[in-house]
Amino acid sequence: MKLITAFIQPEKLNAVKQSLFDAEIFKLSVTNALGCGQQKGYHESYRGADIEVNLLKKVRIEIAVNDEFVQPTIDAIIKGARSGKIGDGKIFVTELTECIRIRTGEKGKEAIG
Repeated sequence: MKLITAFIQPEKLNAVKQSLFDAEIFKLSVTNALGCGQQKGYHESYRGADIEVNLLKKVRIEIAVNDEFVQPTIDAIIKGARSGKIGDGKIFVTELTECIRIRTGEKGKEAIG
């Protein structure tokens, strides 16, 4: 079992969701996030004051999958999020030691679904 965490551009969320649905991956969590990487932010003028904005809006997607769905999930995220420009995002894959479905008490592969 793996936890796939992806940080993407907010405007790419619908394309990523569609790509995941096409790959038959339906369960995900989405959170708004702030962050910076190679983009390094930008400068903005507000009421005559120069402001440096270095935390940019991102979307965090978390998907818990069984091992056979890891690569299809990664491929679907890349397909929906890639523009070829700096700021497309990152994908992290971490090991899940346990998953428990609260409603039924199922554990492991069965709990992820």
